[in-house]
Amino acid sequence: MNDLLPFLVVGVTTGSVYGLAAMGLVLTYKTSGIFNFAHGSIAAVSAFVYYDLRTLRGLPWPVALGVAVIVVPPLIALLMERVTRSLAAGTVATKIVATIGLQLIVMSALLAGYGGAALDFPGFLPTRTVTVIGVNVGIDQLTSAIVAAACALGFFAFFRLSAMGVRMRAVVDDPDLLELSGTSAFAVRSRAWLIGCWFAAASGVLLAPQLGLDVLLLTLLVVQAYGAAAVGLFSSLPLTYAGGLLIGVLAALATKWVSHSETFAGLPPAMPFVVLFAVLLLVGRGRLAEIGGHRPAPASKPLMSRASARITAVVAVLLAAGVPLVAASKLPVYSSALVFVLIFASLHLLVRTSGQVSLAHAALVAVGSSTFSHLVVGAGLPWLLSVLLAGVVAVPVGMLVAIPAIRLSGLYLALATFGLGLLLERAVYGTSWMFGATNTLPAPRPALFESDEAFYYVLLAFAVAGSLLIALVGRSRLGRLLRAMADSPTTLSTLGLGVNVTRVTVFAISAFVAGVAGALYASQGRSATGAPFLSYTSLTWLTVLVLCAGLRAAGPSLAAVLVAVVPAYLTDGTLAQALPVLFGFGALLVALYEARAAKRRGSGQPLDELDAPQGSRSGERLGVPGPAAQRLTVARRARVARSAPARVRVGTGLAKEATR
Repeated sequence: MNDLLPFLVVGVTTGSVYGLAAMGLVLTYKTSGIFNFAHGSIAAVSAFVYYDLRTLRGLPWPVALGVAVIVVPPLIALLMERVTRSLAAGTVATKIVATIGLQLIVMSALLAGYGGAALDFPGFLPTRTVTVIGVNVGIDQLTSAIVAAACALGFFAFFRLSAMGVRMRAVVDDPDLLELSGTSAFAVRSRAWLIGCWFAAASGVLLAPQLGLDVLLLTLLVVQAYGAAAVGLFSSLPLTYAGGLLIGVLAALATKWVSHSETFAGLPPAMPFVVLFAVLLLVGRGRLAEIGGHRPAPASKPLMSRASARITAVVAVLLAAGVPLVAASKLPVYSSALVFVLIFASLHLLVRTSGQVSLAHAALVAVGSSTFSHLVVGAGLPWLLSVLLAGVVAVPVGMLVAIPAIRLSGLYLALATFGLGLLLERAVYGTSWMFGATNTLPAPRPALFESDEAFYYVLLAFAVAGSLLIALVGRSRLGRLLRAMADSPTTLSTLGLGVNVTRVTVFAISAFVAGVAGALYASQGRSATGAPFLSYTSLTWLTVLVLCAGLRAAGPSLAAVLVAVVPAYLTDGTLAQALPVLFGFGALLVALYEARAAKRRGSGQPLDELDAPQGSRSGERLGVPGPAAQRLTVARRARVARSAPARVRVGTGLAKEATR
C-alpha cells in the first residue's frame, strides 16, 4: 500500500482538475444541448493570456491571473451562448461541426501566435513540498486539488439549493415553461456558459504548470474530460467529478503497473479514452439520451446539379492528367492531393451520405499505411497486392469503429469514435503492430513506376477508381438505404430493413477505401509514419469536408486541393498558418447556415419526433411528461397539423425508395 500511495496522491491531484473541467463541460451541455468540443481551447486561451500578460508584458501575477480567469471567460461565454443559440435548430452533426470549427480556429490561432514549441509557464503557486500521509506532495499540486474540490462542492450546492440553480435545471427540462414563468432562458444559459468557461479557465491555469504551455496538450484537456463526463452519463455533476478522480487514479496506477511493458506503455495516457469507450458501450442505451432537439439531416440544396457535378468531375480528371506537364517540382504536392481525394471520398460516404459522424477516420488511414509497409517490406508481397490487402485489413478496424454505431448515434457515436481513434493513437501507434518505436517504416513504390511522373498516374488511376466506387455505392440500393437511414432510421426499421447491417456495411466500405489511401500515402512519401494521422487530423478533415459538401461528388476533390495543394503555394508563412483558421471559420459558417435552414424547414421534421418538446429532455425520458409539458405538446401538434401529411410522405419517401 505504501508503494501505491504516491501514485494515488498524484492521481487525485490531477484527476480533481479533470473533474473540474468535465463539470463545466457537462453543465453547458445540460443547459444548451450543445456538447462543446472547443471546451479545451477555452482552457488554452486562459493559460496563454496569463503567460502573455505575466511574461511578455511584465504585469504582476495577481493582475494577470485575474484577467485570465475572471475577465476573459465572460467574453468567451457571451460568444459561445450566441453561437450555440443559433445552432439550437440544427442537427447533431451540425452542432458537432460548429464546435469543432471553433476548436480549430482557437488552436490554429494560438499556434500561429505563439508557435508549436512548449513554453515555460510562469507558475504563481509555491513549488516546495509538504508531507501528506507519508507522501511528499508539492504545494502547487495540493492547492490545485483543493481549489478543484472546493469549486466542485460549491457549485453542486449552488446547483441544488440556489434559485439560479433551480432555473438552470428548469431550462434543461423545459425552456418554454421557464419562459412562461417570466424567466429569460437566454439569461440562464448565459450564466451557465459563464460558469462553464470559468471552470475551463481555472483548469487551464492549474494544469499548465504541470503540462507546460503547449497548445495541443492544453487543448487535449477536454479529451481527458470526456471520460469523466461519460462516468457521470453526461448529466450528473457529482458523478462527473468522481469520474475525473477515477481517471486520474487509474492513469497513475497504470503508470506503475505497465511502466516496464513495451506493449502497454501507451496505456496510462490512453486511460480516459478506455473509460469513455467502455462506458458508451456498456451503459444501457436508455441512460444515454441526448439533450436538445433531435432533428434528422435534411438534404441541403447543393451548389450544383448532378449533371454539373458529373461534368466537373470529367473536367477535373482531364486537368489532372495534364498536371505533370506543368507542375514541375510541385508534382509531389498534386500526388498527395490524389490520395486525399480517396480519403475525403470515403469520409463523404460515411458522413454526408449515411449521416454517421465518425471522428476516427485518420486512424483508419494510419492502419492502411502501416499494414502496407509490413506486407510489402516485411512479408515481401507484391506492391499492388499489398495495397489492396492494406484496405482489407482496415475493414475489421472499421467494423470495430462501427460497433458503437449499432447502439449509439449522433453525439455519442462521435465521442465513441473519437475516443477509439485516440486510443489507437496513444496505445497502438508506437507498438510493433503498427509503426514501432521509431514511428517510421519503409514504404517503396512499384518497380516500374518509381519516378514521380509515373507514380502520379498510378495515384490518378486509384483516385478515379475509388471515386467511381463511392459513386456506384451512392447510386445503388445500398446508397438509397444509406440516405434513408440518414433521413429517418426509425422509418427504415419499421419497414423491416436492417439498419445495423447497413451501418456496419458503410463503415466497412469507407474503411477499405481509407486503408488503400493510407497505403498509397505511405508509398508516395516512401515511408509510413503515424505523424500525419493524429486524432485531431480527423477533426480537420471533417471541417474541410463540410466546407465543400455543397459541391456533391466534386466536394472531395476540392477538399483535397484545399488540404494538400493550397498550402504548398502559400509562400507567406502567416497565410499558411492562417489557413486552418479559415477552415474553422468556414465550417462554423456552414453549420450556422444549415441550422438556420433547418429551422426554416421545420415541416421536414419526422412525425415521431413531434411528441417531445424540442430543445428539452422531457420527451427523452422513459416516463410520461408532466401535464404542462403535455399541454405544450398539444399546442405544437395543433400548430403543425396542416403540414403533418406532407411530413409523413417525406419521412417515408426515401425509405420506400430504398426498397426498390
